[in-house]
Amino acid sequence: MRAADAIVKALEYEGVEHIFGIPGGAIIEVYDALYDSSIEHILTRHEQAAVHAADGYARAKGKTGVAFATSGPGATNTVTGIATAYMDSSPLVVMTGQVPKTMIGNDAFQEADTTGITMPITKHNYLVTDERELLKVVREAFYIASTGRPGPVLIDLPKDVTTADIEFDYPVEINLPGYKPKIKGHPKQIKNAAEEIVKSERPIILAGGGVILSNACEELRKLAETIPAFVVTTLMGKGAIPETHPLSLGFIGMHGSKYANYAVMDADLILAVGCRFSDRTTGNVSEFAPEAKIIHIDVDPAEIGKNVRVDIPIVGDAKLVLSELIKYIKYKQRKEWENKVNNWREKYPLKYTQNERTIKPQYVIEKIYELKPDAIVTTEVGQNQMWAAQYFKVSRARQFISSGGLGTMGFGFPAAMGAQVAFPESTVVDIAGDGSFMMNIQELATCVDYKIPVKVCILNNMFLGMVRQWQELFYDERYSETCLRCKEMSFEKIAEGFGAVGMTVEKPSDVEDALKEAFEIDAPIVIDFRVERLENVYPMVPAGASLRDIIDEEY
Repeated sequence: MRAADAIVKALEYEGVEHIFGIPGGAIIEVYDALYDSSIEHILTRHEQAAVHAADGYARAKGKTGVAFATSGPGATNTVTGIATAYMDSSPLVVMTGQVPKTMIGNDAFQEADTTGITMPITKHNYLVTDERELLKVVREAFYIASTGRPGPVLIDLPKDVTTADIEFDYPVEINLPGYKPKIKGHPKQIKNAAEEIVKSERPIILAGGGVILSNACEELRKLAETIPAFVVTTLMGKGAIPETHPLSLGFIGMHGSKYANYAVMDADLILAVGCRFSDRTTGNVSEFAPEAKIIHIDVDPAEIGKNVRVDIPIVGDAKLVLSELIKYIKYKQRKEWENKVNNWREKYPLKYTQNERTIKPQYVIEKIYELKPDAIVTTEVGQNQMWAAQYFKVSRARQFISSGGLGTMGFGFPAAMGAQVAFPESTVVDIAGDGSFMMNIQELATCVDYKIPVKVCILNNMFLGMVRQWQELFYDERYSETCLRCKEMSFEKIAEGFGAVGMTVEKPSDVEDALKEAFEIDAPIVIDFRVERLENVYPMVPAGASLRDIIDEEY
């Protein structure tokens, strides 16, 4: 059969149900084959958005997302989306068109060295130069993307490869001698870890995104209750334990709560699971948890010891390692530690003051949470992201979807589209900033065309808010190019121009009614909440400071 038809048939074998992308000349053969397939293709308006949507789909569903793009600018437009997925270990297969093999390297029309460009931001990538290798490449790509530490894999497809005739013989077995993810932890290391946990008086579990990726949330909760130990998370780990659980302290780091950060800094043992100790999590690494022995469980050996010293390293899949670890744990009462942490929690709650005149952004998120606590929430990046992380209490894995490592503005809206496609019956809310939302606002057309009823809640302060906050606190209020000067712009009218529903909310008393109305309408909706312009995200740990050095205007 034609190789393009074989590609589509291979995707069907892999269980692909949805693809996000934009066609072009170099990949037109694959799109022609897709015409007869049962796979639903979502035509986005930008290739970056296609990859973000596939990423949101993957994060919500726990299944490899798929995106298509053509050669040249189509492929280069995917780069930000691929890098976002790479930093957050999200499983994607991205297929890009390429000029014919005979023209590669000749600066042909719409040619780019896609594999060269994406090599640093993919788990692996392929340029297919022999059509006989094509099906093996597709099979390997899905395997690599979804096993071990997940990540994006790119397949670059020269046009004359997709037009060639090949035998359809899709491989079942995979033989990759250089790729053997270690998933079982070393038994001796697990026993050593258990001994240290039982001996500890002030234990903390730090759960990262790896807990969610390995479906280890139940094992984590059981372990926390058995020790017992308080649980903090990274931003990507939100949902590893229900945030209403009495042992949950929420997320730590630059905008984590005082009580969570204090607990980590005062711990005598930290059990870190599936996290990479990023700078936004640890603050000043040299001062991080100075009295704690650190046990680090991660499927990627490269992450262990990379950023912080580790006393007991355990390489393996979080679910399998935690299942073994819990067998050796005995309950030990730690009343003094429990009282100390709970006193911090009582003394330093997250708080803000809502008046009758202007809408506080925190209030909007609290109302979203009150009305739709089971909603899947995506975020843009900046102040909106941090307020969402602080005030929306996640109850399950894959409920909170955000760009952590790369911090990609424009991620939340297309990611929400992907999550909504994955779960059409769920309520999906994108908590947005006005700056971020405008970076992929064109996807309103996609939502209208495909009847994807995402609810976009813009916390509109007419600033690039997080940068403005830094300029206020650390640059003497020199607001250099952070005011968006868009007072007269109407997101409501823009939404309506695309065929979506638009709303503008300026008074605190109207917030709840607007949200209730939006949640009852089965259509894409944009709500422009005109919030307090100079509101800052607190608590805040300045860059490079210790987690103890917390700025908090409210106390």
